[in-house]
Amino acid sequence: MLLGGGDDDPLLSLLGETLPAGARVEIVTTAAPKHPVKTGQAYVAAVAEFGDLQGHHLRVDERFPGHLPATLRRLEEADAVIFTGGDQERITEHWLNTPALEVLRRRFYQDPHFIVAGTSAGASMVSSCMIVAGYGARSLTKGGMHTAPGLSLLPRVIIDQHFAERGRFNRLAHAVFQHPASLGLGLGQETGVVIRAGREAEVFGDGVVMVVDGRQLRNDNLGRIGRGEPVAGENLRVHLLVAGQRLDMRTRRVLAAESIGNPDIRR
Repeated sequence: MLLGGGDDDPLLSLLGETLPAGARVEIVTTAAPKHPVKTGQAYVAAVAEFGDLQGHHLRVDERFPGHLPATLRRLEEADAVIFTGGDQERITEHWLNTPALEVLRRRFYQDPHFIVAGTSAGASMVSSCMIVAGYGARSLTKGGMHTAPGLSLLPRVIIDQHFAERGRFNRLAHAVFQHPASLGLGLGQETGVVIRAGREAEVFGDGVVMVVDGRQLRNDNLGRIGRGEPVAGENLRVHLLVAGQRLDMRTRRVLAAESIGNPDIRR
């Protein structure tokens, strides 16, 4: 469950509807360097408001590295893990190449009941290719958009957040030009997607999700231009999706809209 930032109520409400009573939710504040305890406490209280859930603050950062036995045990026992917003590069700094990430990936891939959720930076980090910089018109020039490795929970998806509000189409399009096999998903604030088994994405929230599909991209100039020159290409496909609409992530087809209601994450 991935949200584009802003007010987290749509994500927390959906999580409360989906999880069974008494489910254990670990709230990870790695992306929030300044006030991790305060952020964690706020999320613990918010999780309790949106369902009969047990929220717990899990720190993985400079003081609590990703190999601690207690951290690994808690990840094994969690029904869901929420990554909060902040700086996505802090998430990769403290999670990549750790036993904690090994546990998270194994549970994500093998346990059909386990949920990984994230908002803003906590949504961007699920990609293999994670956008870390790019602003305005410059992000449509070579060198004007930068990516870094993410946690690779969704290997062929590129997530960008605060999408419409911060004018990030340029940088997501450029990222898809660079990685045309990957599907770009631009999440507006208070808007997100539920991705089931890596196959189907369903939109929730009040705004728009932009899908950028480069699988049929032709005649791009990335290999022929120098730094600072504008990028070009043909046949980039774009969809605008709202709540209830679904996308088949294998065929890249938009499916018929359905009311999200009380979604079953396991279907």
